[in-house]
Formats: sequence, C-alpha cells, structure tokens
Amino acid sequence: MHCLVTGASGYIGGRLVPELLAAGHRVRCLARTPAKLRDFPWSDQVEVVQGDVTDPESTGRAMEGTDVAYYLVHALSTGSRFEETDRRAARVFGAEAKRAGVGRIVYLGGLTPSGVPERELSPHLRSRAEVGRILLDSGVPTAVLRAAVIIGSGSASFEMLRYLTERLPLMVTPSWVRTRIQPIAVRDVLRFLVGCAELPADVSRTFDVGGPDILTYRDMMQRYARVAGLPKRLILPVPLLTPRLSSHWVGLITPVPAALARPLSESLRHEVVCSEHDIETYVATPPDAPVGFERAVELALRRVQDANVTTRWSSASVPGAPSDPLPTDPDWAGGSLYTDVREAVVDASPERLWRVVEGIGGENGWYSFPLAWAVRGWMDRLVGGVGLRRGRRDKARLRVGDSLDFWRVEEIEPGALLRLRAEMRVPGLAWLELGVRQDEKGRTVYHQRAVFYPHGLLGHAYWWSVAPFHGVVFGGMVRNIAAAAGH
Repeated sequence: MHCLVTGASGYIGGRLVPELLAAGHRVRCLARTPAKLRDFPWSDQVEVVQGDVTDPESTGRAMEGTDVAYYLVHALSTGSRFEETDRRAARVFGAEAKRAGVGRIVYLGGLTPSGVPERELSPHLRSRAEVGRILLDSGVPTAVLRAAVIIGSGSASFEMLRYLTERLPLMVTPSWVRTRIQPIAVRDVLRFLVGCAELPADVSRTFDVGGPDILTYRDMMQRYARVAGLPKRLILPVPLLTPRLSSHWVGLITPVPAALARPLSESLRHEVVCSEHDIETYVATPPDAPVGFERAVELALRRVQDANVTTRWSSASVPGAPSDPLPTDPDWAGGSLYTDVREAVVDASPERLWRVVEGIGGENGWYSFPLAWAVRGWMDRLVGGVGLRRGRRDKARLRVGDSLDFWRVEEIEPGALLRLRAEMRVPGLAWLELGVRQDEKGRTVYHQRAVFYPHGLLGHAYWWSVAPFHGVVFGGMVRNIAAAAGH
C-alpha cells in the first residue's frame, strides 16, 4: 500500500515510517520543513512533500495516489487558539482525503475516561477527541486509536516518569498519582498503527489501545524504581497541587517544560482505562506482545543507556518556541540584527575540531563558564521555557531537527557548519553558528557567530544587557573549543 504519514519528524511518526517500510508499504511524508527529515536513516526510502495540514492545496497534493493517510499531528500551544487550529487541520485533512479517494485514515489520539462529560476534560484531551470525531465524519473509513500513557525511550510520558522517580526518593506529588492508568509500550502502539493499514473497508470506529497492566501513577513510579534498581520511593500525594501548579512542579524537576507538562498532567486527572480491546480482533498479536509495563521500562532504559534513542518527545516543536529560519540578509524585515562574530586558528585537523563541535551540549557541556549556562537554563525553566535539561538524542551525532539543550539543530553541514536556533525564552529570535574551515595557509579555523533579531524595545534592551558578558561566554567558547580539539 501507499501510505501518507504526517508528523514524520515527531516522536511517533519518526518511528512509524521505518515500521511501514519494513512491512512492505511505500511511504510519503508531508512536512512543513522537509530538511528536518533529511538525516533520518530512512529518508532516502520515502517521498517527501512540503506542506502543512492546515493548507488544503499542499495536503491534497500529498494525498494524491495514497491508500492510507496517517494523521499524527497536534497543536501543542497552550494559547486559546490551539483547539481551533486542531479543528481546522482535521477538517482539511478529512476533506482532502475524501476528495483524493484515500481508502483509510488512521489517527492516534488520547484515551478519554468513560462516563466523564467532554466539557470536563482538559482542553488538550477534549481537542483530541474532537479531532477523532471530525475524521470519523469525513466520509473516509477511519481508525481512531486512543492511547493513554505511552512508554518508550524518549517519549514525554516516559521522560516525565523517569526523572520524577530518579530524582526524588521522597516526593510530594499531586493527587493524580492515585489515578488508574493503562499504559502501553510504544512498540505495541506502532504495531497497531501498522496493522490498521490492512483493516477491512467497512471498519470505521474508535479503538482503545493499552497494555496488559492497569496501574496508578504511584504504582508506575514504584515499578520504575524497581526495574531501574532504585530504592523504594516515598510518595506523599497533596490535593492542593492543581494541574497548573503540578505542571510547573514537573517542569522544575524534569526536562519536560511546563507548557508540555501541563497537558500531560491534566490528562491524568481522570481514570484512563480501556473499555474494550477490539483492535486485537483485527491486528495479529505476536508471541512477545502485548508488552507489560515493567518490560516496556526495561526496553526503554536499555535504549537510553545504549544511546540508541531514535526519536524523542523534543523532536516535535516546543510550545512557544520560534520556528523562523535564519535571516541571511542583515537588513532582514527592515530591523536591527545583532551579531557577535569570533574566530580562532586551531592546532588540530578540521576532522578533530568538527568532532568537538558536533559533540557540544548535553553531558559534554558548552565549553564556557558552566555556571553561567546553568543559571541561564534555570531562568528559562522559571519562566516556562525548556531549560538545559533536554540534553542530546545522541552523544556524538546530530541531525537537523534534533533538540540540543535549549537549542534546536536548524542546519548541519558535516565537517563544516552547525547552526542552532534558540528555543529558550528571549524577546526575539536567536541563533548560534559554529563553523570549521581551512584558510589560505592550510590552517584549521574555528568560526563562531551569534545572531539576535530583537522584538521591540525589550529585545534591544535584552541584547545590550547581556552584551558585557559575551566576552566571557562566547570568547570562552572559542578558546575552550580550540583547546579541546588541540588536546
């Protein structure tokens, strides 16, 4: 079959594509920024169409000739308009699938609690349910898979569970730690998604998908501790911690920013347990499935320890983070563009220098005044940003679209250029370029450029307030990167 995958640069989409290819399907990906897919190992095996699910023309173009369309995108914004964005995108997707004669839509949404009025659900969970209804009403046979907590290396739910459990042997927690949940391993989610491509044409409905265990969040933390070889955790639920407060609490303890922790926390207010398991009637269950909670944690931890995390929650765009490309024209948009440019001749080969450049961030640090970077990360967390704790997907290699602490890889030219776009909270747009070249004398040269496009008077004030520290921070980076390559 010919399958269209949206959200292919995200956590689930990036893992679904190779599974579909392994099952013998042809795959086309719809992406707003095709470059984000360039460095995935399967990129040369798929067709990529540039477009956006809110745009009928590009979505329709991507639908042409496809049999199955996977809808794996969601608006992550915490603003008041994200529900309208989700609604509009779902309507466009359903209408264009109908027009193009697509045989099936497959959508992965959230498991909603039975017996709870939709108006009482969290805004994000309510929006997921509405998207499912819109697609089911499109006139195209649709399979809506509804999952609760997905356990897998790099998933936001797993990272939240992992850091809460590992960092807090004694924790004061929100009351939702007592809520019953039916988690599911990411490999079972992928198995069901692939299997839905072969559903009979007369099947158009929702399916609840979950693993074999029904646990409270407290149970999940205790079982995680056992699998990870940690002492039993002492957990004290406190009813006063509302979803909003608990999202900030989660944001301070874990790498998951408050803007993403909030919808995750809000979805845990109600019991989310499967009311049926009908999907198993249509999708074959192999001998090693379904995967239990402790086995899923064990597999996820093994991937983390082996640095073999193929996609992460941070692969997707972060709420509130900028997405504009780097301006190449200094007079871009008619405004000011501040730069800090530094170079150094390095006593090392270009290859050795590039290894240091590509290895920057995460556990390797930023080669300059660690306390200053740490303080900047803490400040970012306090105002709801991503902070430094996202780290790296891989300790040695980067690809376009990777998150790197509070930066994102916007461009990488192996051996020559690494361009990072800032995703910390700043009154403007910021980039950091790290380059490697040889001069006319054959010497290795390290080139570094920081770029800032201010928004309003506050943006200008921000640049000049931090400019006195550039010599320490950016100058220190140049010296220490050069020294690390030389050593």
